[in-house]
Amino acid sequence: MNLFFWSVGSKHESYVKEGIEEFTKRINRYYSCKWQIVPPPKNAASLSVEEQKNQESKHLISQFTNTDFVVLLDERGKMLSSPQLGQLIEKQAGNSVKSLHFVIGGAFGVNDEVRQRANFTWQLSQLVFPHQLVRLMLSEQVYRACSINNNEKYHHI
Repeated sequence: MNLFFWSVGSKHESYVKEGIEEFTKRINRYYSCKWQIVPPPKNAASLSVEEQKNQESKHLISQFTNTDFVVLLDERGKMLSSPQLGQLIEKQAGNSVKSLHFVIGGAFGVNDEVRQRANFTWQLSQLVFPHQLVRLMLSEQVYRACSINNNEKYHHI
């Protein structure tokens, strides 16, 4: 199974880049893993919030096939424990899903088309975090889930 991390926004900031790269490298021991950074529209300042969301979402939607499993990170989603995230990933691998996509929308989120396409919507926390930090937390949590699934010592209960 291939894992894709999609994030709308600027490239990784230096204060999180090293951590993201480290956890991505660790995830690659279990699954092929790749980050895709989607820049906001060049004319974002002149667009309405809805137009910006629609342009960003259109790009995201175009990347998914019908057989891909899409996890949208969104404040309206369901919260998961680390073991539950592990179960979600393991279940998709067991279902022979070829590509599992984790999606972090832009500053204003995603449009309804992306919400409806998502197979699962995950609320990382009730707190609000900067997108850069969410990227780091996402990569760490996916690594943690993989280590749980492989009975490794990284996760302590």
